[in-house]
Amino acid sequence: MPATSPVATPDLLEHYDAGPAFDEFLGKDRQPRDHYLALYQHLRSLPANELNRRQSAADLSFLNQGITFTVYSNDQGTERIFPYDLLPRILTGEEWSTIDRGLRQRMAALNLFLYDIYHEGRILQDKVVPLDLVYSAPHYRREMRDVDVPRGVYVAVDGTDLVRVDNGRFLVLEDNLRVPSGVSYMLANRQVMKRVFPGQFSHYGVQPILNYGQALLNTLASLAPQHADNPIIVLLTPGVFNSAYFEHTFLARQMGIPLVEGRDLLVHDNYVYMRTTAGLQRVDVVYRRVDDDFLDPLTFRRDSILGVPGLFNAYRAGNVTLANAVGTGVADDKAVYAYVPAIIRYYLDEDAILDNVETFLLTDDKARQHVLANLDKLVVKAVGESGGYDMLIGPHSTSEQREQFRERIVANPRNYIAQPTLNLSCAPCFIDGQIEARHIDLRPFVLTGREITIAPGGLTRVALRRGSLVVNSSQGGGSKDTWVLTGEEA
Repeated sequence: MPATSPVATPDLLEHYDAGPAFDEFLGKDRQPRDHYLALYQHLRSLPANELNRRQSAADLSFLNQGITFTVYSNDQGTERIFPYDLLPRILTGEEWSTIDRGLRQRMAALNLFLYDIYHEGRILQDKVVPLDLVYSAPHYRREMRDVDVPRGVYVAVDGTDLVRVDNGRFLVLEDNLRVPSGVSYMLANRQVMKRVFPGQFSHYGVQPILNYGQALLNTLASLAPQHADNPIIVLLTPGVFNSAYFEHTFLARQMGIPLVEGRDLLVHDNYVYMRTTAGLQRVDVVYRRVDDDFLDPLTFRRDSILGVPGLFNAYRAGNVTLANAVGTGVADDKAVYAYVPAIIRYYLDEDAILDNVETFLLTDDKARQHVLANLDKLVVKAVGESGGYDMLIGPHSTSEQREQFRERIVANPRNYIAQPTLNLSCAPCFIDGQIEARHIDLRPFVLTGREITIAPGGLTRVALRRGSLVVNSSQGGGSKDTWVLTGEEA
């Protein structure tokens, strides 16, 4: 094919087929939706091999920046360049408005829920959420009882996973309220996209992503203890071998704050100090990327070498802020998740703007029998896991895998929930020189401090394997830039 011929002849879409899933790119008439039309026409105008050239440039940019993640289970080496898809996922302003309102509502309710269960427990007394469900949650921390957190904000940083289903509606798949990751990839995707599609980016009128580093810094500063007029903020990382270490270094640079490990901090008289070349410096806010269990060996796991002895006592005394708060994981427990619409009604007297996915609680005998009889059709998840681990996708599973999960469910039904196998929406991806449909989800990032701030868009994660529904990078997924338009159409 001559170098000047168009790539987006009919051959470009020859392999594009979203199947029965909701197609975010093409309508039922196989024509691009209005807000994708300008991108489609631009693709048709490009010279042959231009998309390959731009994909190579994007990959090289990620390589040069060291944008990586870790796959712990892979025998061929753990460190990988983060897979990036060249084509943006585009949302209209109207679609984003619904997502934005739904996320604000959800975070307001979940922060009220966390305050309540660690204080008066009204929602438990009123039997809206079962008391034993909360107290048996793996991430419930009894040490947080009657601990007051600044502004009542337990979840300063949230990454809620949304999926789009057959009718085009967005549903909440799960909440990530402990140490949510991925925002660095959202920001890196945008930086690279501006380089590879500069004209299209300007033409479309894409809403800018906030200066996220500054927004996060402002959020953390707003949650500092009252004594701190000019708070010292640090980012606490488990260290270089953590799967999200690139993100930790990236965000620390963006905010202009020290990146520290547990050995860099100490506690004296219930105050936290950082070791520096100039001596000890008091710390007011710790943006921690270390799980609860490893934060403080005096309070939680005694074998932890990642945390800081005495940190929790300083926290409980109100002398340092931890973001996110200890114990937030009880609210993203996948069994508690089933009650979030009821939680929203209880605290806000509103119906949920973003619905949940239908969820079967396996402590219920009837639901458990239904699930055990239909393991080949359902998705089973451990309530306290994330990242796609300890999960069964029934239609893609073997009989041996289903039998293993059957035994696990029978042995510990509280530890699992089940959901229908969702037909996630599809978007166009540039795969091996062709545009193909791949399943996607969306992880927007919500900051809660004095106010709630949401960057327009989020991290669109892509199941890069044909037919796969698993978007997690640790399980073979990738990501793409998310464009939210300033109006309803480009």
